[in-house]
Amino acid sequence: MPRNDRGRAPDLVLELALHNDGIAIIAGIDEAGRGAWAGPVVAAAVVLPLERSDLKSELDGVRDSKLLSAHQRGHWAGKIREIASTIGVGQATTEEIDTLGLISATRTAMARAIHELDPSPDHLLIDHILLPESELPQTALPRGDAIVLSIAAASIIAKVTRDTIMIELDERYPGYGFPQHKGYGTSVHREALAALGPAPVHRRSFTPIAALLSRTAAPT
Repeated sequence: MPRNDRGRAPDLVLELALHNDGIAIIAGIDEAGRGAWAGPVVAAAVVLPLERSDLKSELDGVRDSKLLSAHQRGHWAGKIREIASTIGVGQATTEEIDTLGLISATRTAMARAIHELDPSPDHLLIDHILLPESELPQTALPRGDAIVLSIAAASIIAKVTRDTIMIELDERYPGYGFPQHKGYGTSVHREALAALGPAPVHRRSFTPIAALLSRTAAPT
């Protein structure tokens, strides 16, 4: 069902429609870090208690994580964890991204997040991509994190979790600026790569990293 997401908050229209059709447990799923040059892809699955009449008002500031500041994401991640019926988080490592490919690794992270849900969901609402290996009924929605509240909630949990991982990786691999850019291809990250070369957590299948490795391996 096409919807215009511009200027509107994510809502519960789709979740409640499914719930009214007798589907009890509906999970919103999203990922963080797919476009980064370093670190894992992290996925989150969130089931909201649709029977709560105050659910929308309690989560009225939840948005696509990309629209929120780090402080706002931290606040709403705590609120989501307090309210959600169940939350699952999964990740795919840098090695899995390089071996499986980015889309397959993202699906692996999502499958791991779903596996962590208790109880298991009856239907999946996923931002953008389908999970063909899952037997669960599912709906993929372009810009789902902007229009569906449970997907927006999952986007926040995934982003906050991944940001924490990247900050922790800075202790093992200092000098790259991971706490600032979280592994994305900023100018600071490029300069660090040029000076230090790739760390073990850099994605060697990504063109910028592969090109750097190719230059350093070339005979002088």
